[in-house]
Amino acid sequence: MSPTAFITGASQGIGKATALLFAKNGYDLIITARTKDKLEAVAEEIRSSGRQVIAITADTSNRSAIEALVNLGIERFSQIDVLVNNAGVCMSAPMAETTIEDWERIIDVNLWGYIYTINALLPHFIERKQGNIINVGSFGGKVPLPKMTAYCTSKFAIAGLTETLRLELEPQGIHVSGVHPSVTNSDFMERAIFRDRDSQEEENRRKSMQQMLTSPLASQPEDVAKAILDAVKHPQAEVMVGSAKVPAFLNRLFPGITQGMMQLTTKSSLV
Repeated sequence: MSPTAFITGASQGIGKATALLFAKNGYDLIITARTKDKLEAVAEEIRSSGRQVIAITADTSNRSAIEALVNLGIERFSQIDVLVNNAGVCMSAPMAETTIEDWERIIDVNLWGYIYTINALLPHFIERKQGNIINVGSFGGKVPLPKMTAYCTSKFAIAGLTETLRLELEPQGIHVSGVHPSVTNSDFMERAIFRDRDSQEEENRRKSMQQMLTSPLASQPEDVAKAILDAVKHPQAEVMVGSAKVPAFLNRLFPGITQGMMQLTTKSSLV
């Protein structure tokens, strides 16, 4: 029987690259995302590689939809071996310009979406005494980033969820890993939210992030996918991908200096 992986946010970027890499390595797939046409295009690529796939559009913040998808996957494939939590929303905005509705959306997708999938799959993993949970985080869950309070809050929460869940589940044969990329060169700008009282500052941040995506510092979706597969094949607590290693390392050893530099960057953008 072939192993099976359940991947969220699989219609593009990291999720798509991960789904295709897992298919290439002999996995059948259960994939979900909110964009139907893009998700089906990924499903077709998986089928053309000779693997089976269930592709259903869903919002990971919809608990009942996620539970139904997990149950369908187990019914179809008899087992699910790997969960890759990847679906997420990026937001760049000062706290003062972040509405409660923004907070609810960020937390619903970036945190509750992960909790819902884990909660739905955990009884299956515990019963089998095996399984892999890979939570895709961000260097924004290791280093505080200016004007990204909501996003960083959600990603710091994912880091905490991953680390504490590992302590609980590892003795039961269930491996839990966190994969933390830097800014990734993908289509996430289509979904990213930018807000600022100063429209020019908002546009500057948008352009700055767009430039970062095409710079050598950006992670590539395929590199993150390889890190995810490696974390399944060779279980490890945490993987920092690409340039995310440097700020995470510096913030761990020299938090005052690292965060002071972040503050200077923010101040200079206001001049």
